[in-house]
Amino acid sequence: MTSTFCDDVRHGLGSLFSCSPLNDYLRVRTPLLYPDGDVIDLFVKEADGVITVSDLGETLRWLRTQSLSPKRSPKQQKMLEDVCLNHGLELFRGMLQARVKGNESPASVVMRTAQGALRAADIWFTMRTRSVKSMSDEVETFLSERHVLFERGQPLVGRSGRTWRPDFYTRMPTQSSLVFVLSTGSRAAAHGVADRVHTACYDLSNLHVGPESLHFVSLFDDTLDVWANEDFQLLEELSLIARWTQPDVFLQALGT
Repeated sequence: MTSTFCDDVRHGLGSLFSCSPLNDYLRVRTPLLYPDGDVIDLFVKEADGVITVSDLGETLRWLRTQSLSPKRSPKQQKMLEDVCLNHGLELFRGMLQARVKGNESPASVVMRTAQGALRAADIWFTMRTRSVKSMSDEVETFLSERHVLFERGQPLVGRSGRTWRPDFYTRMPTQSSLVFVLSTGSRAAAHGVADRVHTACYDLSNLHVGPESLHFVSLFDDTLDVWANEDFQLLEELSLIARWTQPDVFLQALGT
């Protein structure tokens, strides 16, 4: 199968697609990229005379690394189903797959599987363009799954008389915390977001003292590189810094 399949890919798709053996598979390296720049690779295997092209689950595995939430939202699941329908793919055990059958050429199956993986990876943009409110929904799910007691958006009056609504008020056995969620897809807007949280922490600093003082936690959505070192330094003066991609550190900051 190796030479025949690779020749078909080469003739049908051109030199931008490379094909070579890898363990029990043929690996097809495509010119398509995941949103972070990683190359989309496909893997080909023949069983009982049927050739199957698959991403071996890499696309959904990549998507899972972009969020703390282990579950896709209903909207994201529907988008994934639509991708499979539009590109004629099967989603089985987390893998995007397609069989070479009928008169369809191997090159054609490789191409639609690669396009399907690219479109599925684009679900990432629904995560990146979400509002802070929708990100807070993910944080809420995360806290609930880890049995952290919390109230969401509780109004608190600062020293200036201004009312603030931290995203979460959490209570653990040893401490209670106010969690401020920082999320933006714009590098230009990032400092403004950090500055607003800094102002809130400063105005609410009266809650940071006393026998039942509240800890302040700034949770940065760092799945996109929009934050400057100055943003972290600004907030570490008044709060503990946590990153959305480091759940254990976030939980430790809450007092687990």
